[in-house]
Amino acid sequence: MSRASFVHAHAAHADWRVALSECQRQIQTQIAARAAQLDESAPFTLGWCYVSDYYAPASEAILDELHRGQPGVAWVGTVGVGVAASGIEYIDEPALVLMVAPLPRESFRLFSGLQPLPATSSGFVAHTALVHAEGSTPDVQELLQELSARTTTGYLFGGLSSARNRPLHMADGVFTGGMSGVLFGPEVSLISRVTQGCQPIGPVRTITQAQHNLVSTLDGKPALDCVLQDLGLDRDLPIDALSQALSTTLAGLSTGAEDVPKWPGKFGADTLVRHLVGVDTQHRVLAIADRVEPGMHLAFCTRNPEAARVDLVRIATEIRAELESGTAGHMSGALYVSCSGRGGPHFGARHAELQTVRNALGDVPLVGFFAGGEIARNHLYGYTGVLTVFTSPD
Repeated sequence: MSRASFVHAHAAHADWRVALSECQRQIQTQIAARAAQLDESAPFTLGWCYVSDYYAPASEAILDELHRGQPGVAWVGTVGVGVAASGIEYIDEPALVLMVAPLPRESFRLFSGLQPLPATSSGFVAHTALVHAEGSTPDVQELLQELSARTTTGYLFGGLSSARNRPLHMADGVFTGGMSGVLFGPEVSLISRVTQGCQPIGPVRTITQAQHNLVSTLDGKPALDCVLQDLGLDRDLPIDALSQALSTTLAGLSTGAEDVPKWPGKFGADTLVRHLVGVDTQHRVLAIADRVEPGMHLAFCTRNPEAARVDLVRIATEIRAELESGTAGHMSGALYVSCSGRGGPHFGARHAELQTVRNALGDVPLVGFFAGGEIARNHLYGYTGVLTVFTSPD
């Protein structure tokens, strides 16, 4: 990868044409400045475009303009209820963000419904993959597992589109449903971390009886009784009060002993936070928004802004420390995919989440979006942030 960094741009305007023109102006200015500083520079080949859902109806026109303005750049992206750049959040307003990278053309491959994954005979070896997907796609978790198995590291990163009008994703075309993204070869180095946005409120329990998404018993006790105990509530709580209490309670699921959540404390990166979607007061059964099996671990939890901030600082600091140790090179650019329920409003102030990232990581070119679900490794998360930093040799 080139020593030169990625370049990024962002803008907001009621008219997408004005915002896109401003972003393209910023990109061209940075590219010209880079060319003036370097005797020779690698061409920009891969671009990211994240648009707020205000611009979703114009996605094809936006992509056409990007191809005209940056010929030779392959574009990927998706739509979100919010988009982000370094230190900046645009939530619930018309905006877009762009980033372009000077990656060797042979180091990545786009995939989509029109561009299938390359055959093993093609000679391209997929090391990692950026994935954008539409949340209503059937069996999206199974598709992620299959794609993960097609990479040598098993590591995926990305997120689900989030839109109130037209969920979509882009990979040199605009798609609804399914998945698209970029496969990266081993020469594209990156570091990625997951930050959790929830905090356990009770001990780790083992699911002892379950079927499909229904948890009957935890540690041999009725599941409903367990959550009430962890919340410090009476077993005979009136149904209205019970519904209110459970509406703000979530379940942190994990399978491996190495990632069992600790109490009191924080969840590990492999914990998947899921909603409680129903309760049977007669049989004391809980319904979870995911498939569960006996033997899995479960800890009830709630969203916690301070815990989310501390954990976000932790992962950004870990990445920076790994880079400063001299083993991973320097930062070229970054992607940040956060839950649509996070952002500044959850962290206490406008732009607070992205400013936390910038303060800990530094002013690296960064773009991202607020997703309907976050992808890391072969998992689909909720209430998390996935921070991925691309690195170059020093």
